[in-house]
Amino acid sequence: MKTNIKLSLDTRRAKMDGSYPLILRLTHNSKTTSISLGKSVGNQFWDDKKGLVKKNYGGVSSVSRFNNQLLKEKAKAMDVINALAENNELAFLSVAQIKDRIVNYKTYQSFFEFGNQCIQDLKQSSRIGNARSYKGVMGILKSFLGGGDLAFNELNYDFLKRFEQYHLSKEGNTKNGLASYMRTIRAIYNKGIKEGLIEREAYPFDLYKIKQDPTEKRALDAEGLKKIIDLELDNTHQLFNARNYFILSYMLYGISFIDLAFLRGSNIKDGRLIYRRKKTGKLYDIRLTDPMIEILNHYQGKKSKAEFIFPILKRTKLEDKYKDAQWALKRYNKALKKLAILCGITQTLTSYVSRHSFATQALLKDVPVMAISQMLGHSKLNTTQTYLKSLPNTIIDDYQDRIMQL
Repeated sequence: MKTNIKLSLDTRRAKMDGSYPLILRLTHNSKTTSISLGKSVGNQFWDDKKGLVKKNYGGVSSVSRFNNQLLKEKAKAMDVINALAENNELAFLSVAQIKDRIVNYKTYQSFFEFGNQCIQDLKQSSRIGNARSYKGVMGILKSFLGGGDLAFNELNYDFLKRFEQYHLSKEGNTKNGLASYMRTIRAIYNKGIKEGLIEREAYPFDLYKIKQDPTEKRALDAEGLKKIIDLELDNTHQLFNARNYFILSYMLYGISFIDLAFLRGSNIKDGRLIYRRKKTGKLYDIRLTDPMIEILNHYQGKKSKAEFIFPILKRTKLEDKYKDAQWALKRYNKALKKLAILCGITQTLTSYVSRHSFATQALLKDVPVMAISQMLGHSKLNTTQTYLKSLPNTIIDDYQDRIMQL
């Protein structure tokens, strides 16, 4: 193996007390880097040949215990290197990448610590909604454990089954709610595998299968949709905005409420709406039809291109904007219930209904599944997603026309 690690004293960087930092010196393919151990000793107390602190060192209560701690750190680093070698990854990594694997392994043996870092990364990427979901799951797991920690290797099949029983034993909790939590746990675990914090062989979701109950019908039929689209409301009516948001969501390929809230005038370019979905980062490029333009123009008015189109987000900070959107979504769903009554629709109307209705109408109009997948932004509809990238806008625009003909 062209990779090795050695306990060493970094004599290049003397500390104020004259001691030097203890490090792991990592060598890989003739390149070297160091990993700090957060400890230091004087040069006279270091045995470089043995790679240990001398017995006459008086800075600790037990030199033997201190040396054992250092050797354990070296052994952990060697475990990471050996695992990379066994998985045939070592030869394809730089010395800096191997250092990252070792440092991360030391830092994030806790599932919670790594999960919290994932939350911070999501926030820095402005994926606030995902960050909130991760944070919620971290809190639920901590409650399940009574505030204790959770190591990666403890998150196994038995743990998942116990968490399942804990969740479903509480009144009001559903299997679908559990499925949502489990998908988030799985996503964090998968990130941990990629970071080298846990072996792929330990993956618990090969045995534990995430299950959920079929949801009730959410899609409106053409008659119900037509009632909402044909409904004429004065702009002073309390349901005016709710009706417009619903229609736009349906016509814009089932755009989510959060994405609708964050639309700016700058997202409209050359008669098209171009934006990235908050949840997945997928880029949308949708041709705007006359009914869409009419609604968008009403809200855009004389606003600048930099301003938000809809009167949903009020505050400045990004996290506060998400809170504004959440409160507005609750009011929107309440308004949709009133809209259903006004239109004589017996089915429950929520923000999700427009998206499901779009997909259903697309199927009924004989739009190919791979085109529907692209329009909805799905990433897991069997192998059809592979073919979606090649569909030109002209074909999607034609399908769009067919869907809008109610």
